[in-house]
Amino acid sequence: MSPLLEALDITKSFGAVRALEGVSFDVRPGEVHALVGENGAGKSTLIKIITGAERADSGTLRVAGREVPHIDPASARALGIAVIYQQPSLFPHLTVSENIALSLESGRAWRPIDWKRRREAASAMLARVGASIDPERTVDTLSMPEQQIVEIAKAIGGSARIVLMDEPTASLTEREVEGLFDVVARLREQQVGVIYISHRLEEISALADRITVLRDGRTVATRAAADIDRGEMIRLMVGRDVSAVFPKQPVSIGPPVLEVRNLSSAAAGIRDVSLTVHRGEILGLAGLVGSGRTELARTLFGLTPADAGTITLNGTRLRIESPSDAIRAGIAYVPEDRRQHGVVLDMSIAANTSLANLPAVSSRGLIDAGRERAAAQEYVDRLRIKAPSVLVEVGTLSGGNQQKVALARWLSTRPQVIILDEPTQGVDIGAKAEIHGLMQRLVERGLAILMISSELPEILGMSDRIAVMHGGRIGGVLDRVGATQSAILALALGHAADH
Repeated sequence: MSPLLEALDITKSFGAVRALEGVSFDVRPGEVHALVGENGAGKSTLIKIITGAERADSGTLRVAGREVPHIDPASARALGIAVIYQQPSLFPHLTVSENIALSLESGRAWRPIDWKRRREAASAMLARVGASIDPERTVDTLSMPEQQIVEIAKAIGGSARIVLMDEPTASLTEREVEGLFDVVARLREQQVGVIYISHRLEEISALADRITVLRDGRTVATRAAADIDRGEMIRLMVGRDVSAVFPKQPVSIGPPVLEVRNLSSAAAGIRDVSLTVHRGEILGLAGLVGSGRTELARTLFGLTPADAGTITLNGTRLRIESPSDAIRAGIAYVPEDRRQHGVVLDMSIAANTSLANLPAVSSRGLIDAGRERAAAQEYVDRLRIKAPSVLVEVGTLSGGNQQKVALARWLSTRPQVIILDEPTQGVDIGAKAEIHGLMQRLVERGLAILMISSELPEILGMSDRIAVMHGGRIGGVLDRVGATQSAILALALGHAADH
């Protein structure tokens, strides 16, 4: 079967940096071809070249067998190439039908709008991807997966034959991911070629027909998905055997640090929660989305008030009514959405690192820039943050390094316990291994960690014990030895664990 798209020997440099070197890639009709690699491997640059946002220095691009010497975004759309990003590019205050029409209609000012035809066209396009979304709804009333489906409907309506999906599930729940997979299956049935990019390797294995691995701007391998397992995929991506993705080593567990007894919060939706985290321990907190994991973290950190129960730190009962109370007591919290709540993207590494502990770098109410830079440099070195200077903006760093800056901010407060909510979400496998290694070093130094994660391999690989939430309560606690995915899922669904 002839490819819908071929990229042959693509090379691209930005100044002295070689982003792509001789990369070849193709996608066939009705195929899901996954593109994987660490951050900086060249995935984004290749996508930009295919969609016309960047021009290759050399190489050949063919669409349906015809060479395309010069491609820009408009000609890419005309050739049937569409891209679905993690954050949909829709106008929030316009209706679904208006958003779809903007991408398809010529827009000549003198032509009257046929509103009925516009609605019917939008309904037909949504039906093609199996969606029952009312075309008269405004986009700001749609959930994230619904917005992505509208984007896909736009692509299909524009006769897209090649659809690129860049981290489409990063902000979706498990049920929403299943819905997106159904849409991808429909595209496959319609002989659309799908290029799928994700850091979630379990998704890649479940969805892809073929997998191409990029490393350092080069094509390392293209394999049938059936012929490559997760371990081999990781080895190809990072160029070494990453048995250290989950580098958990036994640590001497000390006395209780954080003790929670019968904690309830009507505002957070948690009820009668009791748990203990010891010095040197990683307590994994598992559960389905909506089970109350993040809500519990927010209550412990004073973001949502508790109505009943007690929180004790090192034997001292606490009254936590605000984050400042939690910080003073020795509790730190790295939230799930690092770009919105974890770091300030347009501030420097130095400014971000000192933000939660300004008195440590201040004198008479003024920040001492030298002390701030020195303190930040200490954490850059300790956490192995890859950056040319502590003065660069955090928004210029990779996702993994942004997460390390978020950790540095809270470690600077010298906490007794740190709550990590989805600590490796959206980062590549190499950064994931580094963050896990950092967690191991922290507990070796005596820190207590409460780790919330939706990834069962991470929960099983990094936890000393695993507490599972269901319906705002702790459904059960499992020891590391003998804990299984089925036992965790049973508790998460409200059943007794199957031992």
